[in-house]
Amino acid sequence: MATRPKQRNLGRLSEIAQVAVRHGFGYAVDGRKAGDPATGQTARGRHLREMFDELGPTFVKFGQLLSTRPDIVPPDIIAELRSLQDDVRPFPFTDIEKTIREELGQPIERLFTEFDEKPLAAASIGQVHRATLPNGRLVAVKVQRPNAPRQIEADLALMYQAAKLAKERIRALDFIDTNEIVDEFSRSIRQELDYRLEARNADGFHKNFAGHPHVSVPRVYWTYTRSKVLTLEYLDGVQLADLELDQWSLDQRRRLAYLIAETWMTMIFRQGFFHADPHPANILVLSPERIGLVDFGLTGKLTDDDMSKLTRLFIDAASENIEALPKRLSDLGVRYPKEREEQFVSELRELYYRYYGASIQEIDPIQVIREAFGLIYTMNLRLPTRFVMLDKAIATLGSVGVELYPDFNVFEIAKPYARDLMIERFTPRRIAARARREGWKLTQMAADLPYQVHETLEQVRDGQIEVGFVHKGLDEFMAKLDVLFNRLVIALVVTGGLIGSSLIGILAKSGPHVLGLHIVSVLGFGLSTVLGVWLLWGVLRSGRL
Repeated sequence: MATRPKQRNLGRLSEIAQVAVRHGFGYAVDGRKAGDPATGQTARGRHLREMFDELGPTFVKFGQLLSTRPDIVPPDIIAELRSLQDDVRPFPFTDIEKTIREELGQPIERLFTEFDEKPLAAASIGQVHRATLPNGRLVAVKVQRPNAPRQIEADLALMYQAAKLAKERIRALDFIDTNEIVDEFSRSIRQELDYRLEARNADGFHKNFAGHPHVSVPRVYWTYTRSKVLTLEYLDGVQLADLELDQWSLDQRRRLAYLIAETWMTMIFRQGFFHADPHPANILVLSPERIGLVDFGLTGKLTDDDMSKLTRLFIDAASENIEALPKRLSDLGVRYPKEREEQFVSELRELYYRYYGASIQEIDPIQVIREAFGLIYTMNLRLPTRFVMLDKAIATLGSVGVELYPDFNVFEIAKPYARDLMIERFTPRRIAARARREGWKLTQMAADLPYQVHETLEQVRDGQIEVGFVHKGLDEFMAKLDVLFNRLVIALVVTGGLIGSSLIGILAKSGPHVLGLHIVSVLGFGLSTVLGVWLLWGVLRSGRL
């Protein structure tokens, strides 16, 4: 019995290998180089998307994660992976009943007066059903698939094996920590297994948009919500993906596109908490002048400090201070090799002046974002997750807007929000607030300083701190010093030999003599002469007297 999970894993691994070969990724299995013509490099994004789609829900979600990583995934692959849809077959209604009874402690018929057996939508982790509460309110109930955690853990184990294999076989992935990518994905998907986190996100958006005339966010019914069951207010609308655009006038489509964009700009620039997946399936059209938001599993958050740093980045960009941009990006957490900073500045300057001075109508925002992602990829930059999610949200938003209204430009919407943000950052009230905040931090640092010094001294006393240093050129200096001391010793030996031999020659009267000198004196003079000539020759040969 203990071997069955292992056998299942081997079977699944074999299936993954077969699918990979079928879609042109055989080099990752049989050891061929990634540059082989058989791999079909020109269509690699499509092949990868089709492979993930065939491998099932967990791999679809992994592909969706990769589509948010322009720092490690080329733009052509990102464009394909963004079209992955998390849409699978629904599971039986008996499983729905069982999960609700286990999570909420009562059968469906006692919790809801009506409960549609046909799901509104089905995804890899759960599916959504419409129901009616005892008070008559319509709700959308999201129920987790049975055995979803076990299946996901099994697939994660295989992904770690695949990551190790890819790292060993594909040289182009040398700069990527493939294990780290799988770690990030595992954290993300394990969070999605707890619907209470999504409920908290939905609750936050509901409070932020409370009373908004054009945006609806469903309220959370916490009494009917657990880790595997999420109950939200039902929004009666049409998914943007299913909207019949030919029945809408161009002006209506324009207003809808700008309403969606303004909603996200409000979240990003004013609330600092944004829905990170604005694709058409997550936006409901409730009326020509009103939209609803759903699916809050993927969100991004920008702190006040992030907004301040973004403001400084905007100011430097607006004032053409290109040399300061790498520093501003570094402050935001963007990582790049220090030795390539000059190349980074040059690439940024080229990208910047390509669009500087052009009117909003002349700029294709999607092209700008693609070029920025291309720079990120070629420079092997590392981006903080929250900014990667922000980039992805704006790019997706631009695509959605263009589909609704061909002349849509997301930058045109973002510009006044960014300008208001810059103005707001430098109002006397905000400056005073920042001064108080920084003053409090400095006070805390000053108060902690004596304790930190005391702790450091104790560690030094106990031998817990070792100090090491590397001095450039020190080895050469030590070698020269060694030669100097050797010559000094030989010179002292020569001097001592001459003096000693002279004294012996003067004072020694008995014993053998040669040419009137004592034999010891002759030997001493001879040895001193040889050493002295050797020392002189070494000095002359070095060219330094």
